[in-house]
Amino acid sequence: MEIVKKENANGGKGPMYIKHILTGDELNSKVRMFAEVTIPAGSVLGYHEHHGESETYYITAGEGEYNDNGTVRTVKKGDYTFTPSGSGHGIANNGTEDLVFIALIQLD
Repeated sequence: MEIVKKENANGGKGPMYIKHILTGDELNSKVRMFAEVTIPAGSVLGYHEHHGESETYYITAGEGEYNDNGTVRTVKKGDYTFTPSGSGHGIANNGTEDLVFIALIQLD
């Protein structure tokens, strides 16, 4: 599986790592991304909006502060988030361990 390192993603801070689980034809033109995302301690995936697609996170390890359209809440292992088209989100790892989640972006 391909792992991509992104720095300061969406105006955030520090690195994050995206392990693409499905790619190319496997996504079947209905899904833009299905990946495991790792955000190290102190890193932030910046707030961004989705248009024409939705995104779901399923947290598999660690803990973070999730910004759901300006409402911030703590997420941890076993939690999930859903961001519909026209809405925005971001996530920060304020903890001491990696924050890991499965990210699914579905096209409308």
